[in-house]
Amino acid sequence: MSDPLTWHGTTILSVRKNGKVVVVGDGQVSLGQTIIKGNARKVRPLGNGQVIGGFAGATADAMTLFERLEAKLEQYPSQLTRACVDMAKDWRTDRYLRKLEAMMIVADRSVTLVLTGTGDVLEPERGVVAIGSGGNYALAAARALAETDMDAETIARKAMAIAADICVYTNNTLTLESLTA
Repeated sequence: MSDPLTWHGTTILSVRKNGKVVVVGDGQVSLGQTIIKGNARKVRPLGNGQVIGGFAGATADAMTLFERLEAKLEQYPSQLTRACVDMAKDWRTDRYLRKLEAMMIVADRSVTLVLTGTGDVLEPERGVVAIGSGGNYALAAARALAETDMDAETIARKAMAIAADICVYTNNTLTLESLTA
């Protein structure tokens, strides 16, 4: 049985289609069965606006990871994959970072990546990836919608609406960032 005071609540989705990449996140943060905040901002630009990212997990942990990734992007400008691999190494080996409980989706004009605390840096198939409590719902919806003539942003918004209708830890207050190739 799960702890009733466990923090829940994030759905982050990325859709890449026809030269555009979108990262969108819902705004709900829940503690057990209580909604603590409905308009949290879990998606933001990074690397002087050349990268967008979203996080799932503990907010303070995610902010630490965003700061670390920003530093890596300064060290390796215009090299998102290299910056992420280097950060993942730190995340896995640093005693402090190893305890962080968060996942991230990051994207630039050419690549989308998922970063995990186990040192994984994964590139999704088919240009669609999602994380968080409603991630599987958003992922399934976005994969189905990707086969249509809808653009990336429309797919992302519709998929998040479907996830919010299914997952009690996901709401319809969205933050969306996009880049065009």
